Amino acid sequence: MLFSAMVRVCVIGAGAAGVCAARHLLVEPCVDHVDIFEQASQLGGTWVYTEKVGYDDFGLPIHSSMYKSLRTNLPKEIMGFPDFPVPESEKSYLPAKEMLSFLQLYADKHQVTDRINFNHHVNLVIPKAGPSGELWDVSFKNLLNGESETREYDYVFVCNGHYNTPFIPNIPGLKEFQGDVMHSHDYRVPEIFSGKRVLVVGAGPSGMDIALEVTNVAHKVILSHHLKEQPRTVFPDNLTQKPDVKRLDGKKVHFADESEDEVDVVFLCTGYLYNFPFLHESCNISVEDNCVEPLYKHLVNIHHPTMCFIGVPYYVCAFSMFDLQVRYYIRSINGTFSLPSTEEMIAHWEEEKKDRASRGYTKRQAHMMGPDQASYYMSLSEESETVPLPPVFTSIHNDSSQKFLDNLTSYRDDVYEVIDDKQFACFRLQSV
Repeated sequence: MLFSAMVRVCVIGAGAAGVCAARHLLVEPCVDHVDIFEQASQLGGTWVYTEKVGYDDFGLPIHSSMYKSLRTNLPKEIMGFPDFPVPESEKSYLPAKEMLSFLQLYADKHQVTDRINFNHHVNLVIPKAGPSGELWDVSFKNLLNGESETREYDYVFVCNGHYNTPFIPNIPGLKEFQGDVMHSHDYRVPEIFSGKRVLVVGAGPSGMDIALEVTNVAHKVILSHHLKEQPRTVFPDNLTQKPDVKRLDGKKVHFADESEDEVDVVFLCTGYLYNFPFLHESCNISVEDNCVEPLYKHLVNIHHPTMCFIGVPYYVCAFSMFDLQVRYYIRSINGTFSLPSTEEMIAHWEEEKKDRASRGYTKRQAHMMGPDQASYYMSLSEESETVPLPPVFTSIHNDSSQKFLDNLTSYRDDVYEVIDDKQFACFRLQSV
């Protein structure tokens, strides 16, 4: 149905997802008012580098997990937005600060920056009945003057990201470990590991990247993981790979293959938890083993469909996916198409969970796309009749991800070129 009244929208977070949501909402005819709340003093979310760890000046947890040397693990050719690509440059894999500059450029271009309420912390979102449907009360605090306020909205876009709350695995003996324990969330520079024996737990993109960097200063690095496909990368001699940690005893590590070793540091590169501390329980969103539910298309709050979550899926072309999700959802707001009934959305979600389980996905992988990303993008564009993402994005993503496993030490020397919507070229950047 088409809305007869203009709607008011709240966007929580001004990282890439929130800025993208605001960019489209600000030009949508049916949207009367948009408030964007960001607890930091600048936009960019996880792309903002700070040497601070722990808590900020207002006593809130540091949001960013950015380390100083980070370069993108995907080429810039698939890291822009569909209508706003990353500017041309010689290299495909960019330093984090260049991606932050790109986001600032994007926000400025679309007049988003001046609309962001910086240093505003959202602490409660609660649904309530309105005269013609559901409304939302959003309570927030201005961190600079300490004033709190509650405003009413028709729609809520949750864009707070999911790389800010560390996941700490339940490893027997971890709490009693006699050396140092830290999570990659607090990692900034490798020098803290100089001369030490370091156990890196986890071989996701950041785990492998940081483990390699740490070999430059550490005496020894042990990379513990359970990847089904063993990385073909030839690591430095002071790095060895081991299976999962069975238990810790003093400074001794016992592995699943019954081998053991001694380390000075347990460095957890074990990922993050989806965390929405501002959602009241009446929002009917639960997070268990990193499965956020119930969500239709990993996006729409099924029990309260005037709330959406931008950016939940991972192993995706993130910025482009944000853009597609936002366009999809706005078209449901303006009446271009109607979302299915609650019963139909629940049935879809339950069927997807069964399908994923049958293909070997765990509950913790509920929102992992990877091989499924192309069909996910297509389902969003077809249902909402919006412009799809070019298939070449997925092709480049798959190619880059495989090269990450095969040659971590030099895959970032590759340069990609998009030929058309389906084809790309890749060549190696020659050093001068």
